[in-house]
Amino acid sequence: MINEQRVVITGLGAVTPIGIGVEAFWQGLQIGKNGIARVSHFDPAGFRSQLAAEVKDFDPLHWIDKKSLERMDRFTVFAVAAAAMAMQDAGLDNHPFEKSRAGVIIGSGTGGSATIEEGHYRIQEKGPNSLTPFFVSKLLINMAACMVSIRFGLKGHLSAPSVACSTGANAIGDAFRILQRGDAEIMLAGSSEEALTPLPYAGFCATRSMSANPDAETASRPFDRNRDGFIMGEGAGVVVLENREHAIQRQAKIYAELVGYGNTADAYHFTAPEPNGDGMIRVMKAALKDAAIEPGEVDYINAHGTSTPMNDKIESAAIMNVFGDHALAMKVSSNKSMIGHLLAAAGAVEFIATVMSVHSGIVPPTIHYREPDPDCPLDYVTRGAEALAVRYAASNSFGFGGGNACLVVKKYKD
Repeated sequence: MINEQRVVITGLGAVTPIGIGVEAFWQGLQIGKNGIARVSHFDPAGFRSQLAAEVKDFDPLHWIDKKSLERMDRFTVFAVAAAAMAMQDAGLDNHPFEKSRAGVIIGSGTGGSATIEEGHYRIQEKGPNSLTPFFVSKLLINMAACMVSIRFGLKGHLSAPSVACSTGANAIGDAFRILQRGDAEIMLAGSSEEALTPLPYAGFCATRSMSANPDAETASRPFDRNRDGFIMGEGAGVVVLENREHAIQRQAKIYAELVGYGNTADAYHFTAPEPNGDGMIRVMKAALKDAAIEPGEVDYINAHGTSTPMNDKIESAAIMNVFGDHALAMKVSSNKSMIGHLLAAAGAVEFIATVMSVHSGIVPPTIHYREPDPDCPLDYVTRGAEALAVRYAASNSFGFGGGNACLVVKKYKD
């Protein structure tokens, strides 16, 4: 039997609609800051939905030089910035380590959507010879991971998963496995998304899964009886996962321990979740089994909680199926009430929030909740952030196409 290595979280980096950097992001979650407003990246007049959770006050030149910036799409810029924050937070920006034993797994969903739209416009207006030689490299989904690898000289495992809304959780889970089996000592993992351009935004409007509510204070209301869809967001989350012994040897700060990962498929529909929550149930059970814990040991779930009628109902039922009577005693909340749905970046950013809950003993709220739904009977932390000594927490991520991921985080003890 393989002697699995313990894996700890030593660095966090986030670019979000409620703050740049983990400190600002975490503070925003605790106070219930609303990052949702009318779309400003383009004129949303005529679109079925008109709200978004946009990243604000982001200066890319703080992390990337001007020449390099011209060769990157915005989703790659987000990823590089988040990775730089995570590396600095982990104390690895000026600490020597074996670069061939450090890798990168950072995914995305749409990749360079802005680059694609700009390229199509240039061809229409100026012909096919008008494209920049960096057009292809800017749009590729793997470029975020590649640029982070290049930036920090990380020569170990390199990949870029794309599993819709569970991408970030899958990336972190895959990096966890690599560290567990001893194939690396350090992994940067996460996801990045920048799909707030007219084409993908219109596409999601066409699915009618986005809220048509024009009120930014009530549009994203996970688990509320009157929810009518999600609000698109943008951003990135990157974490430093590390072999515990390696982290201890270099006297690193340890936020928490990653102990469980589950990954399942609904094999049901290209957008809708399986009605009985089969994939969700199996993925939570798989993560708990991997963590070698009982359901009653979990104190908090950072829910996928999209604010769509079907997801919230089915996720709540799945939680009750897995956790039984204990489900009513647990805290469950959705960050999407504040930051919207970051699509492929959601799993990574919400994992960071889960880690901070375990580390700090504070559970962030679900804001905008007004009217209870009989189909969603759990404690969704609707009256503000709550202090809670969290032993174990789970972070759920479910994506279009039926991809499900669940990560279990443990309070770190020597």
